[in-house]
Amino acid sequence: MIINVVLFHNFETLDVFGPVEVFGKADEWEIKYYSLDGGLISNQDNIHIATEKLDQFISDQVLFLPGGIGARDEINNSSFIDTIKHLATKSQFVITVCTGSALLAKTGLLDGREATSNKRSFDWVKQSSDQVTWIKQARWVVDGKYYTSSGISAGIDMALGFIADIKGLEKAREIAKRIEYNWQEDKIVDNFTD
Repeated sequence: MIINVVLFHNFETLDVFGPVEVFGKADEWEIKYYSLDGGLISNQDNIHIATEKLDQFISDQVLFLPGGIGARDEINNSSFIDTIKHLATKSQFVITVCTGSALLAKTGLLDGREATSNKRSFDWVKQSSDQVTWIKQARWVVDGKYYTSSGISAGIDMALGFIADIKGLEKAREIAKRIEYNWQEDKIVDNFTD
């Protein structure tokens, strides 16, 4: 399985590295990093990641979109949104963390589907599409090939849920134990809803 992480400037650190920690523990899974123009992508925590250009994206397995303050700029970047739509359409699975769901919703691919996002940005996210059934009380939501999670650390829970769906519950529990993480296995249990 190849996890294709699509980055943009000012992505949220844990949105990316929480799930990447989980995916990196799945046997024989590979993680690749892309951005619209390629090169170094940085964020507010002074993280710098070398990325390939999105036009070099060759795998159609998993498209992974984080959130972060930079999503507020990218949602108005039609080139970025069009590219995400193209890649998401051909991907086997699409995973978003936090406000990454707003970027995906902007493509129209979540229309008629259920999704969730960061509770602190929920009103802003809902503006990305009124055709999505936004679920506030959820740690993560699965609708078809689309996995969306609530804010930041919820991405770790969702990543473990994805592992459970693909490789089995015991593998997900093994990874959670290995990283000493108390996994919230029930996707509708969310202690962060207002």
